[in-house]
Amino acid sequence: MSAAEYTPPKVWTWNRNNGGAFASINRPVAGPTHEKELPVGKHPLQLYSLGTPNGQKVTIMLEELLAAGHSGAEYDAWLIRISEGEQFSTGFVKVNPNSKIPALVDRSGPEPVRVFESGAILLYLAEKFGAFLPAAPAKRAECLSWLFWQMGSAPFVGGGFGHFYAYAPVKIEYAIDRYAMETKRQLDVLNRRLVETPWVAGDDYTIADMAIFPWYGLLAKGLLYGAGEFLSVHEYANVIAWADRMLERPAVQRGRKVNNVNGKPENQLHERHDASDFDTRTQDRIAAGA
Repeated sequence: MSAAEYTPPKVWTWNRNNGGAFASINRPVAGPTHEKELPVGKHPLQLYSLGTPNGQKVTIMLEELLAAGHSGAEYDAWLIRISEGEQFSTGFVKVNPNSKIPALVDRSGPEPVRVFESGAILLYLAEKFGAFLPAAPAKRAECLSWLFWQMGSAPFVGGGFGHFYAYAPVKIEYAIDRYAMETKRQLDVLNRRLVETPWVAGDDYTIADMAIFPWYGLLAKGLLYGAGEFLSVHEYANVIAWADRMLERPAVQRGRKVNNVNGKPENQLHERHDASDFDTRTQDRIAAGA
């Protein structure tokens, strides 16, 4: 049945065979599907994630904190393979009842603190370490406005455009057109902002840049969904220049490798438990030593 012929029924029912690339893990209910506790490493911060755009936000932040001298930001990063449903384990659901990566547990205090949603994790870490979040009220408000702009708009890019353009089992022109239009509008919002300032929130590099870059920066560089030509990303020169500045940062380079399972083996560090892992435990190094 084509999209034009579809008439919604009076009551929707779940068709588990209609989920496309994610049919095996998508479902209309919450809660765990299996018993499994999460591993705990040696560091105060325990991250359970995957190197998606949302996952990269947090690993970039942690690597930036370490680069800035905040030794308390040392962390263990555990791989959660969402395509295999690992986010539905009892242990993961305890940390994030929404079963989405990333999820963080801070064990530095007398009681563990769980934090879920990538924007909440960035804000938690920024406040914990007093870094990458302006203290002045007006500058703080600007930073948080852009952070929440990204959090509110990313579902259009990921759940909307990315799904229908790259992952849906059938190509629906209306859906792709609708989400492509909104994605380009958002890129234009960011492009216009970056005429005014070197970083998204102003003169300083902040969690707003870390949140926005893995979505819009990589999209503008043609590194997300293979959609660069389709979206004419060359039109967003300011976004591209900003993304290039982000990609030059060593902490961003490291953060993009953590929990990454795609691309070149040298860019895949499936788990991160020590700073030396970047030199010894990337997939190319593991293969060479096997």
